[in-house]
Amino acid sequence: MRRLLVTSGRGPAECRLAVARVLEAMAAEAGSSGLDLDVAIGAEPDRNGPASAVVVVEGDAAAEATLVRGWLGSILWVAQSPLRPHHKRKNWFVGVAELPAPARPAAPPAAAEIRFETLRAGGPGGQHQNKTESAVRAIHVPSGLSVVARDGRSQHRNKAIAVERLAALLAMQVELAASGDRMAVQAGHDRLERGRPVRRFVGAGFKEG
Repeated sequence: MRRLLVTSGRGPAECRLAVARVLEAMAAEAGSSGLDLDVAIGAEPDRNGPASAVVVVEGDAAAEATLVRGWLGSILWVAQSPLRPHHKRKNWFVGVAELPAPARPAAPPAAAEIRFETLRAGGPGGQHQNKTESAVRAIHVPSGLSVVARDGRSQHRNKAIAVERLAALLAMQVELAASGDRMAVQAGHDRLERGRPVRRFVGAGFKEG
């Protein structure tokens, strides 16, 4: 399991829009690699999106490492501002940093707060579909957070895995809400090399290039 902090730092609202687009791109990449990706977002000061979010990636260790390695650093979005059409600035930055593993496991939420759904487990790109609904989605009803577990050999095992992941995600959301700025500073986002982005996206369609 790998944990990433995605943040707009102290950037304007356009950078928060970029955070949301980065999260979508990460989810698509994780899905094509057969990885599970869960997201806990920080506070949303307005409708433009969160200033920061924590992403939890889990699955094959090599695939995890490849995905994380491809996103760590600064992400550049080159586009005319959709919020301020006459603004001269076109470069918007998002920072991505890996968070350390927690010192101890998070306490699980109350069973009454969790709703489970079953679904068919499958490999990357929908390959090797399992004919039984052994995968499990766990939804924390009060917060709306949800996770999917498909690694276990049985539905029972996947429920246990899902609860563990949900507990970790909830704990990180609480920490993000309480000390998002401190987490960002500790992760080094105030020292981002804005001239050396690791990935570049362009236009309203957020196309990589």
